[in-house]
Amino acid sequence: MEENVLLNMCEGNSFHVRYRMEASCLELALEGERLCKAGDCRAGVSFFEAAVQVGTEDLKTLSAIYSQLGNAYFYLHEYAKALEYHHHDLTLARTIGDQLGEAKASGNLGNTLKVLGNYEEAIVCCQRHLDISRELSDKVGEARALYNLGNVYHSKGKSVACAGTHDPGEFPDDVKAALRKAADYYEENLTIVTELGDRAAQGRAYGNLGNTHYLLGNFRSAVMAHEQRLLIAKEFGDRAAERRAYSNLGNAYIFLGEFETAAEYYKKTLQLARQLTDRAVEAQACYSLGNTYTLLQDYEKAIDYHLKHLAIAEELNDRIGEGRACWSLGNAYTALGNHDQAMHYAEKHLDISREVGDKTGELTAKLNLSDLQMVLGLSFSTNSSMMAENHVLDNSLNGSRPRVGRRHSMENMELMKLTPEKKNSPDVPGDEGFFDLLSRFQSNRMDDQRYCFQDRNKLTAAASSTSSRTMKKSFSTSMVPPHTDEFLDLLASSQSRRLDDQRASASNLPGLRLNQHNSQSVLGRLMASSNCEPDDDFFDILIKCQGSRLDDQRCAPPPNTAKGPTVPDEDFFSLILRSQGKRMDEQRVFLPSGLKRPTSS
Repeated sequence: MEENVLLNMCEGNSFHVRYRMEASCLELALEGERLCKAGDCRAGVSFFEAAVQVGTEDLKTLSAIYSQLGNAYFYLHEYAKALEYHHHDLTLARTIGDQLGEAKASGNLGNTLKVLGNYEEAIVCCQRHLDISRELSDKVGEARALYNLGNVYHSKGKSVACAGTHDPGEFPDDVKAALRKAADYYEENLTIVTELGDRAAQGRAYGNLGNTHYLLGNFRSAVMAHEQRLLIAKEFGDRAAERRAYSNLGNAYIFLGEFETAAEYYKKTLQLARQLTDRAVEAQACYSLGNTYTLLQDYEKAIDYHLKHLAIAEELNDRIGEGRACWSLGNAYTALGNHDQAMHYAEKHLDISREVGDKTGELTAKLNLSDLQMVLGLSFSTNSSMMAENHVLDNSLNGSRPRVGRRHSMENMELMKLTPEKKNSPDVPGDEGFFDLLSRFQSNRMDDQRYCFQDRNKLTAAASSTSSRTMKKSFSTSMVPPHTDEFLDLLASSQSRRLDDQRASASNLPGLRLNQHNSQSVLGRLMASSNCEPDDDFFDILIKCQGSRLDDQRCAPPPNTAKGPTVPDEDFFSLILRSQGKRMDEQRVFLPSGLKRPTSS
């Protein structure tokens, strides 16, 4: 009798403890959610992490905490952490059969992978989000998935576009294909959000669609989309979005050759930037206006705006922005025939380019200085080494022999090859046998890495035995040195521990507390999911996800020259050099034909 009473008391105390822990976990999570909504994601993360430490038996609650933690880390730009928790959320959602949760987790994973540049895997995740949403007839989820897919393809195309020196509309076919897919997904998204009457979502889609058409060179379509974006931004009183629309409209009209219209939109951009007290954006607008008035050959106004850009760049300690401003000022003063001022800013441009490591800017500044010294009749003897250095720089940038022309074109710049060409080398004995072994031994690694709830020691022994048999069988078909059995046993034993370390386990889901009521069902679902035979869809997804892994392991190309905060993304630096190069040459002063070029002594 006493034993039963004590047992009941213990069970009651255990239930009370679990109840308090559940309440504590939920309270912490709710406070974290409140803080994140208030804009304090850092504090919100602290409360969510504390909730995970307390733990919960409610799998739905834990899934929600994972999702919120992943989103909070995403907004804090801690993408590795965001990826970790969105993976946990996806695993848990699949385990408990929550299709809606799986769709949301897949979408969140896709967004995070996109930011990390893993576009192929991001596409797979976003496509899964789309498929489940359509299966559940979830129009809101379908619209979000379409928007996310558009973003992934847009980022994929833009990442390649920004790495080159092409103008919008002149990109390689693979870039254009990605951008067209982005445009198609944005159009599908627009159809659904228009049916749902979601004007805010329409505004976002129009803005991204306009940017995509801009990169494709469809400038009229870009203008139409950005005009719709502008209209919706005004409806909501969203001045930041309104300012972006004005800037994007100005960029599109530049490429349409309608410089006066572009200038009007840039002026509205400048006005809103000042109202929003955003000094960096204000400088960007001045920079764009200065270059636009250069294209209009109104050099006095161009100089005025470039001086304003220079002042803000100095205030914000943006050395790259200062260099751009000095380069633009040098060109404008040259056009006006004020060669002393042009020389002053060309020298400043050279100094800044050297300081920030801008080789292209350094070469441009040297060429400008060379031209100005000729016009001013300065001694050219000190310039001979400079010109020799220019040829070296030209070779390093273009990968070709020196060119006699006055100025090399930035269009000829090429990225270095990322993968060296394969060189012929003598055959190495045993290569074929080794690769035959490798292909067969590695073929079952995906199965080995699945979670299995067997006893760990048995699993290790089984893995060791299987690996050893596989390797021995493989080596039996090739030339094998004697005394390899001991080595293979040792290798299989050491590698089996590495496979165990890579397996998922229930303990890898932080904050999960299993009791007798839910442990069997959860473990059963996990075992069922791990032991089921893969179908064709699985292998399709696997191929898409793993297809780009070799590319991911290659060395990244050299980073592009950084852009300062006062220089807009759509930089006119290369645009003017390429499309207006002839007009700039026409504005220069040339020596009379009777005079000969001074030679070095």
